[in-house]
Amino acid sequence: MIVMKFGGSSVESAAAIERVAGIVKARLDRHPIVVVSAMGKTTNKLLAIAQAAIEGKRDEYIRQLHDLRDFHSREARQVVPLANRAELDRTLDEHFQELTELVKGIAVLGELTPRSIDAISSYGERLSSYVVSLAFQYFGLPTVHVDSRKVIVTDKRHTQASPHYAETYKRLAQKLPPLAAEKVVVMGGFIGATEDGVTSTLGRGGSDFTASIVGAGVGAEEIQIWTDVDGMLTADPTVLPGGHRVKTISFAEAAELAFFGAKVLHPATVIPAIERNIPVLILNSRRPDVQGTRIVAQTVPCKNVVKSIACKKKVTLVNVHSTRMLMAHGFLRRIFEVFDRAETSVDMVATSEVNVSLTIDNTARIEQIRKELSEFSEVAIETDQATVCLVGDNIRYTPGVAARVFGAIRGVNIALISQGASLLNLGFVIAEKDLRTAVAALHAEFFTELDPEVFD
Repeated sequence: MIVMKFGGSSVESAAAIERVAGIVKARLDRHPIVVVSAMGKTTNKLLAIAQAAIEGKRDEYIRQLHDLRDFHSREARQVVPLANRAELDRTLDEHFQELTELVKGIAVLGELTPRSIDAISSYGERLSSYVVSLAFQYFGLPTVHVDSRKVIVTDKRHTQASPHYAETYKRLAQKLPPLAAEKVVVMGGFIGATEDGVTSTLGRGGSDFTASIVGAGVGAEEIQIWTDVDGMLTADPTVLPGGHRVKTISFAEAAELAFFGAKVLHPATVIPAIERNIPVLILNSRRPDVQGTRIVAQTVPCKNVVKSIACKKKVTLVNVHSTRMLMAHGFLRRIFEVFDRAETSVDMVATSEVNVSLTIDNTARIEQIRKELSEFSEVAIETDQATVCLVGDNIRYTPGVAARVFGAIRGVNIALISQGASLLNLGFVIAEKDLRTAVAALHAEFFTELDPEVFD
């Protein structure tokens, strides 16, 4: 068995779904389990509907609901067998009737809770998996649809739930292999349910995570992540086009890249795969003949020092200073307790005796954080920052890497430097306006010559 995950851009239209059907058909002998994201930008549209509801914009959210239903109906009817049209219309009606009632309830309350966000945003994958399952039948593929909420069991941290692995793996192992032996299993990514059956989600980009969980649960020989790029590249194509494809990379390096901004892979994806030693492939649904990137457990030998440059925009830098804490213990503990209470993750950190600088990318509770930190320190917050992270197993063994990095970007002001927490990376923070300049200079420094065994 293999698990094949297709992202939103891979199932965004009837034409895209037809391409996906062809890709799956070519791998029928490997008993694929297919995990799909919401069609196109559906999740964003669902959240916009919810926002309009809590703002009391009834005409607006009703119009958006109609537009979203029309979109799914229009694209689905092009790839659903005539015999299934009545079933399609009935199912769409049921889903959108439920969704409309949910949105109206939110409008009455005037607030959007994490549980409500999960309930609304789940409809994207619930609809797409159903449409794709019917479409596969149109293209001659035997299919069975599985509601992910019946097999992915999570905790109650709505909008960023974590799976209960033991129970989830048990359900996956019992249900999916017998079905996959006879048909193509199609299920939605991103969504699950708590132990008492309440819909939950694994966080934005969680369909990758679902694929990895499913792969680990059924003992898949391979997990394939199908997206709209040729694999992991030496630089983020939205920042610096023309990067080189990385043919093979280790789990450890891929995890660092994902955490520090490589959008081609969800940061949590590799965790179940690492535990079960299942290779992960990053492939392009628009160019299925390209070999993509293969992520494996073992270290991948490479003549280049750096494998790839990851970056993350919209980063906030928090600088904490307190002379009162000179020679006193507990300064760091007090700082991180603030972030813990605010349920806000910290990415990079640099410390001295009375100064701590750190980065966050979730600013939902920044005022709470500022207020609590100000009780025992001076706080300065800088927005519009970006992190840049060079990743490669050779960084730990090669002297002079930092000199090359900062020599290449000597005209760019650096706000924070982080190295040592992981021997695989060297990271720093700069103003977002300088991001492209810095990445271009670093790419020229480290990727002028390429190891042909690792890069394409």
